[in-house]
Amino acid sequence: MNRAGLAGGDSDGRVTWRLRGRLPDRPLQGCAAATDGDRVWLVRYSGTGSGTFLPRITSSTGEVVSRPGPVHAPDGFAVRGNRAVLAVRNHNRPSAELVRAESDDAGRAVTDRRAVRLPGRVVMHCGQGRDGFLWLRAGNTWLRTRA
Repeated sequence: MNRAGLAGGDSDGRVTWRLRGRLPDRPLQGCAAATDGDRVWLVRYSGTGSGTFLPRITSSTGEVVSRPGPVHAPDGFAVRGNRAVLAVRNHNRPSAELVRAESDDAGRAVTDRRAVRLPGRVVMHCGQGRDGFLWLRAGNTWLRTRA
């Protein structure tokens, strides 16, 4: 993220693409990101109850497509093609809910929900999605699950 909104850079810090268009006009309270090839995905949600949104940015063009998300306030997510996995932590407990979803024309439809026990509580803002894998930090351990 930069002062112009969202941009991608190379390993030397040079901007290689900039966002074209705007993200949905909703108050932003939370955000997580994931990559899938040349696409960058965000999870945006607000504390006002206006919903969770999944904007997808194509880095080669800066095009933005946004759809409603399947769960409120996820802590991390990963995307691979039309599949996604989202993690919702149980505050101050060593567990989380993993929600699997597939895309459709309206957004992402939930296909599976599972409570998982973890080696420690999920660390806030430590769910990272990279090319189809969700990396979730729980205590001193990083866990990996496929979208």
